[in-house]
Amino acid sequence: MTGERQQGDQATVVVVMGVSGSGKTTMARELAQKLGWAFLEGDSVHPPANVAKMSAGTPLNDEDRWPWLQAIAEWMSQRLQRGESAVVACSALRRVYRDCLRQAGAGVRFAYLHVPHDELARRMRSRNHFMPPSLLDSQLATLEEPGADEDALRVSEEHGVEASLAAIIDWACRPSAHASAPADER
Repeated sequence: MTGERQQGDQATVVVVMGVSGSGKTTMARELAQKLGWAFLEGDSVHPPANVAKMSAGTPLNDEDRWPWLQAIAEWMSQRLQRGESAVVACSALRRVYRDCLRQAGAGVRFAYLHVPHDELARRMRSRNHFMPPSLLDSQLATLEEPGADEDALRVSEEHGVEASLAAIIDWACRPSAHASAPADER
C-alpha cells in the first residue's frame, strides 16, 4: 500500500493514541512503514514551553494542549486534502481532544493502545524521554477511553506488538463504520 489512495478510495489518518509509555510512537512508526503512509510524531509538534513544563514534572492543561492539537489537526487536514493517508502518534487522551483532531476531515480514526499501569510505569522508568514517570497518574486520570460511538479500535498490549500491528492494519484498511455519519453524530 502507499500513502496515495486509488481514486474513489478515501484517505485515512490513523491516530495511534494512549498515555505516555503505551508504545504509540513505536506502533505508529511501524504502521506507517508497513502501509507506506506518511508519519507524524505528535510530540515533535509540542512547543518548547510544553516540553519544558512536562520535563519539570508539571502536567499540561487544556490551554497548553489546544495549540498543539490544532497544529496536529492542520497537518492531518493537509494530508487528507491531498488524498494521502497517514499515521499520527498522539496521546489524544480526552474525547474533546479527539474531536479537535477529527476536525481535520473525514477519514480520521483512532487506534487506542491499552497497557496496564504497572507495565506503563516500568516502560517510563526505562526510557529517556521528556515525560517523567511522575506524570503517569496524571495522564491516566485525564484519559477518557474512546466510546463505542467513536471510530476507534482498542488494542491490548497483552497480544504483543506483531499481533497488535496486524489487527490495526486489518482495521485501518477496512471502510469505517462511521464514515457516512456527520462528525457531530459519531
